[in-house]
Amino acid sequence: MEQMPFSNLEFAENPEPRVPCVLVLDVSGSMVGQPIEELNRGLVAYRDALVADPLAAKRVEISIITFGSRVDTVCDFVTVDRFEPPMLAADGLTHMGEAVNRAIDSLESRKRSYRDNGIAYYRPWLFLISDGAPNDPGWELAAARAVACEDTKAFKTFCIGVGNADVQTLGRFSRSEPLRLQGLMFRDMFLWLSRSQKSVSRSNIGDSVPLENPTGPKGWGSID
Repeated sequence: MEQMPFSNLEFAENPEPRVPCVLVLDVSGSMVGQPIEELNRGLVAYRDALVADPLAAKRVEISIITFGSRVDTVCDFVTVDRFEPPMLAADGLTHMGEAVNRAIDSLESRKRSYRDNGIAYYRPWLFLISDGAPNDPGWELAAARAVACEDTKAFKTFCIGVGNADVQTLGRFSRSEPLRLQGLMFRDMFLWLSRSQKSVSRSNIGDSVPLENPTGPKGWGSID
């Protein structure tokens, strides 16, 4: 008997449209201590909020790419009902450009898998979080690539600065203005992300979905 490839089996078991999101997370040395601890707690809250919604649990797909001195795909695309939040540790430099390039490549590969298997999908999100600035060679090319992809609606990029992050440089990775996280409100930020993705997962593909203002009185972010 011919075995079905894993990707085909995955889509056969769950043919729901997908809401893909790649989290590109800074785990450089400056994130050590409370920042990385709060980031880890935020990821758990994010999973718990999404898995409680039966539709979002089958439609929202998460991938996690981390960057310090090295870039790692900690979690490849998986639906929320199969997602186990990793325990991240902080160390090293800030190879952001390499991480963004890998995230773009992974999104393009995932979209090809959807198309090959007849799976509909919403516009992907790339969520970039950093408390510093890129220090790897060629990051400017990665930033320009991300903006060019956004211009063609290949995905939507959100850039979030933590602490003393260089948000001006971070903003070069997106057409949208970067946000600065208030304090270490990672949990609030990820709960906002989960609510946003729940709303998207309940919409029709191509619809414009209004999102809560993260900079409002009860929001988690601010604009410099």
